[in-house]
Amino acid sequence: MDSFNPMLEFSKFALVASAALSFSLSAQIAPQEAAKLRDAALTDSLAWEITEGLTTEIGPRFAGSEAEARARDWAVAKLKALGFANVRIDAFDVPYWERGEAAAEIVAPFPQPLTLAALGNSGATPPKGLKAQVVGFDSIEALQSVDPASIKGKIVFVTHRMAAAQDGSHYGPVGLIRRSGPSIASKLGAAAILIRSIGTDNHRVPHTGSQNWTDGARPIPALALSNPDADQLERVLKRGQPVTIALKVTAKTAGTRPSGNVIAEVPGRDPAAGIVLVSGHLDSWDLGTGAIDDAAGVAVTAAAAKRIMDAGQPLRTIRVVWFGAEEIGLLGGKDYALKHGGEKHHFLAESDFGADRIWRFETSVAESALPRMKAIGTALAPLGVVQGGKNGDASGSDISEIAKLGMPVLELSQDGTRYFDLHHTSDDTLDKIDPVQLRQNVAAWTAMLAVAANDPVDYGPVPPKK
Repeated sequence: MDSFNPMLEFSKFALVASAALSFSLSAQIAPQEAAKLRDAALTDSLAWEITEGLTTEIGPRFAGSEAEARARDWAVAKLKALGFANVRIDAFDVPYWERGEAAAEIVAPFPQPLTLAALGNSGATPPKGLKAQVVGFDSIEALQSVDPASIKGKIVFVTHRMAAAQDGSHYGPVGLIRRSGPSIASKLGAAAILIRSIGTDNHRVPHTGSQNWTDGARPIPALALSNPDADQLERVLKRGQPVTIALKVTAKTAGTRPSGNVIAEVPGRDPAAGIVLVSGHLDSWDLGTGAIDDAAGVAVTAAAAKRIMDAGQPLRTIRVVWFGAEEIGLLGGKDYALKHGGEKHHFLAESDFGADRIWRFETSVAESALPRMKAIGTALAPLGVVQGGKNGDASGSDISEIAKLGMPVLELSQDGTRYFDLHHTSDDTLDKIDPVQLRQNVAAWTAMLAVAANDPVDYGPVPPKK
């Protein structure tokens, strides 16, 4: 029989006691603990509270505006009140554009008004407006191949048909019309460009969105017709008579204004273990109140991080980032990559695709970390989330900038079937958020964070992305 050693017995007791205190004090969370946190999150109210508060007390939050500045102050106060640490603003300046007013009407052959909205960085018409013949194209490729003489001084109209898809996969190719069409039309000598809204709805609400003048293109009026109005213009053009439209657009650029990223943290037990970045963007377009794009995203990720914080200190630091100036060119993401690209990130994750149920989990991690994804998949499966795609497919908008440096990415994909009915429109308002689906988002993020923030195995590095 061993002799009694008080110090040895005390050490044994301390080890047993510390193991019983909390799952977060162990090297890796037990599956049953992750499940408990996940299931408790299905009753979450914080994500709704943040979404409702941001859209009600601030409303639209256009990049560089006074409202975006108020949103940053609101976010700092909220995150501090929730108990997050190291809450601060990383400030940067952005170019500022003012929408002004936009109006259009067909003046011949069938006079009638049109419903539209200026695209980001649109140029203005002369003070008294612009009146010109319209030339229609059914694709960006058709516009690119046109003889410049045939559209010089005219208004270009580019249409398309965007299909709804759960993964939103049609947005990329169709979105080229908005992102590239204005510069192409300008360099070909067009006086203005109208596009069919990049959206899947049939409501008389236009979809705005960003575009930038490239390769020295001269700014011209660039506008999106609501989809029913685009249908109407197509029908008018098919009558075969010359069509003339009168436009008046007062948009203008107005120097630079301050923007910034709001950052908060849940400090980890091991500061050297790397950062778990969870994010969304704080700014929004100015037509709606930015509920699905992206108040819900910042709300979901913050609510999940709060649940992990309240359960006990995680192994790795969780950094909550509410990016600024996403809508006008991922400027918050670019600033974050510039300032924090040298820090170790265990992985990056972003919520910026509405608030409908999460249905898929994707990864971009080192091959050696793939076996660790099984535990995350197991925690997500009861929520109806499947692991899909191939490793390397995970992405995000703002996080794309720092991901280029070779940072791992985990992606929880929301169902995007109806997202582009609302995207960048005046219909992006709080009533479009389904509270039940919002809570499922929080549960999925909580489950993912519970496992991944406490995983001692590194998920990277991964090959840098182009």
